[in-house]
Amino acid sequence: MAEKNEMQEIFSRKIRAGRRTYFFDVRSTKAGDYYMTITESIKDFDDQGVPSYRKHKIYLYKEEFNNFKNAFSDVSDFIISEKGEEIISSKKEKSEKASNNEATTDFTEVNFEDLGKD
Repeated sequence: MAEKNEMQEIFSRKIRAGRRTYFFDVRSTKAGDYYMTITESIKDFDDQGVPSYRKHKIYLYKEEFNNFKNAFSDVSDFIISEKGEEIISSKKEKSEKASNNEATTDFTEVNFEDLGKD
């Protein structure tokens, strides 16, 4: 019966982030109290291109909410104060350069004449 309660959708929010999707779901305990699950779902593809999903789940109960919120706030505030809100990503920069037809300097110089020498 507990599985049926866990599958019941009481309240849910979804955040998409590239290949990852985060689900914030409200579930019910056997006693009828509520708790939260946070699920990270990552979309992957096998060698034949067939999609699959890897999932990681965290269970949070009401007695942990304040500590969780405080830790999340402290860590996110620290990151913003140290690095700001601008996204720093070499993949993003490469993508932007490619879309703007800018030349990239991210390459390895190879002298083909040296390849045949031992």
